[in-house]
Amino acid sequence: MKIALIGASGQAGSRILKELSDRGHQVTAIARHAERIADLPGVTPTAGDMNDAHALADTLRGHDAVVSSVHFLVTDAKALIDTVRAAGVKRYLVVGGAGSLEVAPGQRLIDQPGFPDEYKAEASAGTAFLDLLRDVEDLDWTFLSPSAMFVPGERTGRFRLGTDQLLANEQGSSISFEDYAIALADEIEQPRHIRQRFTVGY
Repeated sequence: MKIALIGASGQAGSRILKELSDRGHQVTAIARHAERIADLPGVTPTAGDMNDAHALADTLRGHDAVVSSVHFLVTDAKALIDTVRAAGVKRYLVVGGAGSLEVAPGQRLIDQPGFPDEYKAEASAGTAFLDLLRDVEDLDWTFLSPSAMFVPGERTGRFRLGTDQLLANEQGSSISFEDYAIALADEIEQPRHIRQRFTVGY
């Protein structure tokens, strides 16, 4: 497939880029600083700025899917969605956050007493992005939330999928960037969560 990846040089984005490259996809890897994008087979490093909607739409045009792996606090969610729409790409996947996941019915992780203050602003922005997507009916969007701890690790291929509930085991709630990338690439290749949020964890 031909896939555009916004935020291809970041922690999650770089792992997603490698996973897609390893699977033989053609990836337009977009970052503000294209020189930071890994040199991988099938990858075209491309300088891009989310704030330049017209140029970004031109870059996205003609792809089978767009993936955005960017910090929510520096993202204008509506503008980014409109840019994907303007590019004529129907399939849009978002690297989400864990804050909006439920720890019990009607109780979100972000609202729990122990939720770290330093992550609240980013988690709130991610929650708002998801709320906005839920009203979008003309894109085949998917929002993939990681577990609470989203960290560098191993590519094991052993994980669980869920919907709106935080996944956890006896070690806590976590997923590596590498295994997250597998779940996202699987969803691109075999869509099972169109206009839905889902989550991945151990």
